Amino acid sequence: VVTGIDASAGMLEQARQHLGADADVRVADLADPLPFPDAAFDDVVASLVLHYLRDWGPTLAELRRVLVPGGRLIVSVEHPFANFLGQRLAGDPTNYFEVRNRIEEWTMGGRTARLSFWDRPLHAMTDAFTAAGFRIGVISEPPALPAARDLIPEVLGESTDNRFLCFLFFVLHAD
Repeated sequence: VVTGIDASAGMLEQARQHLGADADVRVADLADPLPFPDAAFDDVVASLVLHYLRDWGPTLAELRRVLVPGGRLIVSVEHPFANFLGQRLAGDPTNYFEVRNRIEEWTMGGRTARLSFWDRPLHAMTDAFTAAGFRIGVISEPPALPAARDLIPEVLGESTDNRFLCFLFFVLHAD
């Protein structure tokens, strides 16, 4: 049984098209209290969403609240060093060890949007997870799909394991 949330009704409609009309998808914002009872889920997946939040504390506390004891929070985030390195290469004297706001303009489908990201170093991420009552089970720098070598050879080069600085994955346990 899967429940999906997103702040965007449009994204939920796309999910519903893929999952069917009976899919339990709801408009909710991770910055607000979640519309679920305590211990409602065995697992929660938060994929590439935490970087939109300045303060992870309240959101992580809510995610911990809706997990059963022993449940898992599976998180993917942008790799903190990749963002730092990209900014440094662009001439920004960013300090890796600070939590900082990064604004980017993205154009998709002929529309431009200004997106606000909150970059944080690895220690700030792990500190936030443990402060919210999670035990870190896994930190992974996953490999790219094999087809990525053909799409971005300048990034992957001759690497034998297809790893590159892009994302981190965490498996966190609610003890």
